[in-house]
Amino acid sequence: MAERLSGLIVKEQSGFYWVEAEDSATYRCELRGRLKEEAKSSDIAAIGDRAQISLRREPGADVSLGLIEDIAPRNSVLSRAVRTTGKRGAGQAEREQVVIANADRALLVFSAAQPAPDLKILDRLLVAGERSNIAELLIVLNKIDLDAAPALESSLRGYERIGYPVVRTSALRGDGIDALRSRLAGGISVFTGPSGVGKTSLLNCMQPGLGRQVKDVGRHSAEGVHTTRDSALVRLDSGGYIADTPGIRSLIVWDIEPDELDAYFVDIARHVLDCKFSNCAHIDEPTCAVRRAVERGAIDATRYRNYLELREELRDTYIVYNR
Repeated sequence: MAERLSGLIVKEQSGFYWVEAEDSATYRCELRGRLKEEAKSSDIAAIGDRAQISLRREPGADVSLGLIEDIAPRNSVLSRAVRTTGKRGAGQAEREQVVIANADRALLVFSAAQPAPDLKILDRLLVAGERSNIAELLIVLNKIDLDAAPALESSLRGYERIGYPVVRTSALRGDGIDALRSRLAGGISVFTGPSGVGKTSLLNCMQPGLGRQVKDVGRHSAEGVHTTRDSALVRLDSGGYIADTPGIRSLIVWDIEPDELDAYFVDIARHVLDCKFSNCAHIDEPTCAVRRAVERGAIDATRYRNYLELREELRDTYIVYNR
């Protein structure tokens, strides 16, 4: 008779899922057939998901493969849109890729210099984070031992004013590591951000060997023109789990219509109800409260430009898919 257990998906690789079950064992599992059909349009299972699995114990044999029977409703889901021509997506131009499910916090890691921080990518990650329902969104500025552009600290203070904590770190000198480590205790955390910002070095500072351990279980594979990632959660000595993500060069946000975007820019959202028109796009409408807020400095001008650029991108995508 098949035995049923509940557990946490801690690793995903090439269509298999490793589930850390309630009996303290970890089982390699596949999706049951009906779930595989659902997975064509979106990642029905991902690291961080709570799963119900079935497995058969045969006399004298170890259980090596189980079936994922069901996935519990998610508290949060960090996703992005990806393009694919492979089997996953069934020929769709875009599908949802779940980066992580049920994360309690997302740490958006950038460097003060080498490479210089890309605030456009940061704002897109914040939009994805706001949509994800993740409870804590933190900005981590690494490499503070390097000379940064003078305007950077002013920009960071702006993010702090609108509610995003900034942790300043140097993996080289050890600055801010204790503060960062304390943020990760318990729950599920995810590191994300561009390449070259020192995420692996930060992980190693917080727990010796952690960066290497994450990388060992986070290799890459490819299918069609869509690059997927073999993902994993790694247990922290201080409690909880950490997941790393590959470096981001660009980010296509998932399932946000252009008219909804202002709700995910928290500083813009505060002024939307003061606009004269309920469908105001905040571009060139008369008596637009958002534009007035930009003019008087209540909304950062760079954030506003990033909003306009992303809105135009979403508009073009929306038109293509709704013809």
